[in-house]
Amino acid sequence: MKPAVLVIDVQSVLFDPEPQPFESQIVLNNINQVTKWARSKSAPVIFIQHEQPKSVIEYKSVGWELQSSLVTQTCDHFVRKTTPDSFLNTNLQSVLNELDVDSIIVCGYASEFCIDTTVRRAAGLGYSVTLVSDAHTTHDKEHATGAQIREHHNATLPSMSSFGVKIRAIEAGDLLDVGLTDT
Repeated sequence: MKPAVLVIDVQSVLFDPEPQPFESQIVLNNINQVTKWARSKSAPVIFIQHEQPKSVIEYKSVGWELQSSLVTQTCDHFVRKTTPDSFLNTNLQSVLNELDVDSIIVCGYASEFCIDTTVRRAAGLGYSVTLVSDAHTTHDKEHATGAQIREHHNATLPSMSSFGVKIRAIEAGDLLDVGLTDT
């Protein structure tokens, strides 16, 4: 299996202002570990950025920029999106097809929105999915903390089997210990 790492919505406007997302610094460090590992295994890294015209996350605005501590390289790929679904009205699937990817490793922001929606859509499209359980996050909400939301998605998404592909949640450190064929 050939995986690609998707880094979803880790953008300045979402990570830099106070309050920051749950465990934001740990998540950023884990994402950098995962992308470094992927590149060392010649697995593609794809940064996905949300945008909305005439807002603080407008394309090419300061808020739209990737969070400054993320490590990117010229070999990385970049996808723009306008909905929680990283596949909807984007070139993500064509990029994955061009790269001959059949599984994805997901990390990033908005566990309950963009992470959840992209994981479900990817599984529906036939990609096996590894959710990096300590490399996605969100902000606290009225109904639940960021920790509770992440925990819920780490438990719920892997329990779905009706897509016919495997969805699993694994910590960054454990992912780094497995081979690419195990993803």
